[in-house]
Amino acid sequence: MEKSIKKGFFFKPYEAPFLSPFEKLFGLFKELITHTSGDFDEAIDWLRQLDVEYKLTDASYTIDDFIEDLKKKGYIREEIKDDGTSGTGITAKTERAIRQQALDQIFGSLNKSGRGNHTTKYSSSGDELTGEFRAYAFGDALDSISITESLRNAQINNGVDQFALTENDLVVEDAQFKAQMSTILMIDISHSMILYGEDRITPAKKVAMALAELITTRYPKDTLDILVFGNDAWPIAIKDLPYLKVGPYHTNTVAGLQLAMDMLRRKRNTNKQIFMITDGKPSCVREKDGNYYMNSNGLDEYITEQC
Repeated sequence: MEKSIKKGFFFKPYEAPFLSPFEKLFGLFKELITHTSGDFDEAIDWLRQLDVEYKLTDASYTIDDFIEDLKKKGYIREEIKDDGTSGTGITAKTERAIRQQALDQIFGSLNKSGRGNHTTKYSSSGDELTGEFRAYAFGDALDSISITESLRNAQINNGVDQFALTENDLVVEDAQFKAQMSTILMIDISHSMILYGEDRITPAKKVAMALAELITTRYPKDTLDILVFGNDAWPIAIKDLPYLKVGPYHTNTVAGLQLAMDMLRRKRNTNKQIFMITDGKPSCVREKDGNYYMNSNGLDEYITEQC
C-alpha cells in the first residue's frame, strides 16, 4: 500500500538569530543616536539607563567595552564641539549604518535587485533587455541584432539549400528606456514636530534617511537634494540627516516649495518629483518687505492660497 505524502506548513518555536554582545548593543545604539540627533553622550546615558533596567550587559561585556569597540571599529571619534570643548562624535561610517538601518526598517520588504533605474513602458535601444524580439529597423545598433534568431528566420524563409540572409530576416532583442529621476525631499523642522511631547521629528528623520539610502543605492543615476523648512527654507546634505533638530519655527511651506521648485529647474532630467515630510498645516509666509506673516490658529486662507 502506497504511503500518501501530505503537504503543509511546519511550525516550530522561533529561534532568534545569534548576535554578539556588540551587535545587540549596536542596533539599540543606532536607534538612540537617531533620537538624540547625533548626541553621543546623551545616547550613551540612555543606553546605560536601559542597561540598568533590562540587564543588557554583564561582567564579561560592559557598556565601557562597547564604547571601546565603537572606537576600534571606527564608529566614533574624538572631536572639538562648537563651544570649543572636546567630546565624542559619530563618524560617516555610523551615519551610513543609521541610514541602512532606516532603509531596512521602512523598506525591508523590497526584493533585492541589480543596480539600475526606473524602467518605462517605452521600448528603445536602451540598455535593459526585455527578452523579446522585434524586426530590425534602420538605425538599430548592429550589436543589438540577435544572430541566432536572425539565422533561424533565414532558414525558415529561404530554406537550407538556397540559404540567404536578408534584411527581412534580421531581428533585434528589444530593450527599454531607463528613466532618470530628480528628487527633492522637504523636511519640516518647525516646533510643532515635537509639540505636546509628541516626537514626530525622529520618524521623519527615519523616513528621510531610508528614502535617501534607497535612492542612492538602488538608483545611483538619480539625483537627490534635501531641504528643511521652518520660517525659511535651506538645503542640507544627506550626511546631516541624523543630526536634524526642530527649532522655534513656524511652518513656511511656501518657502520650502519655492526652493524645491528652484532646485528642480536646474536639473536636466525630464522626470522630477518632490516629497514633503510634515506634520500639518502651513502657518507662516514671508512678505515682500521681508517680514513674516504668522498664524498658528487654524487654516489661514492668506497663507494656504500661496501654497
